[in-house]
Amino acid sequence: MQAGLFAKKIGMTQIFDESGKVLPVTILKTGLCQISQIKTVTTDGYNAVQVAYGEEKLEKINRPIQGHLKKLGDRGFKSFGEFRVSKPEDFKLGQVINVNTFSVGQKVRVTGKSIGKGFCGNQKRHNFSRGPMTHGSKNHRLPGSIGAGSTPGRVYPGKKMAGQLGGGMVTLKNTEVLYVNSDDNILVLKGSVPGKKNTVLKIQSQKY
Repeated sequence: MQAGLFAKKIGMTQIFDESGKVLPVTILKTGLCQISQIKTVTTDGYNAVQVAYGEEKLEKINRPIQGHLKKLGDRGFKSFGEFRVSKPEDFKLGQVINVNTFSVGQKVRVTGKSIGKGFCGNQKRHNFSRGPMTHGSKNHRLPGSIGAGSTPGRVYPGKKMAGQLGGGMVTLKNTEVLYVNSDDNILVLKGSVPGKKNTVLKIQSQKY
């Protein structure tokens, strides 16, 4: 059973497949990902592996995290993430996970923080239609009615209005792996993925 890994988004480009068709791709580069804890139904109530990533000097890490990483040797990590697995006994503490976990043609799930676009109006945020632009209309980009005055006399929660756009966690499913380079720790995925350059993404198999 596969565990996932964490990779940094390098950027996008395009390649040609065997038939000459242009494919948009995203290039990811992985760092050292090491299993720092194995969780089971008996001890934690569910099966999962905790993966440490983002190497950091030990003197820059607080004491509790240093104690947690003591079994991994003298390596320090600043970030952790979990991956659900069906058979935790297949993994070992300290096991290194690299891009060879995935194969060309495999479908993966990519999770990351999307690009924040700040405070946006209703048209950009929710794809509202605009009002008439001529004939004396003063409603060009207004949201319209947000509820009756007497009953209910309030705005319902979740009403589509202007507000913060982007900057949230997004998961893409069924993203295809097009290229794997274990020498340079490079992973190439088909299409776009969440986030801007240098965004850390969580990559895992479609089914665990």
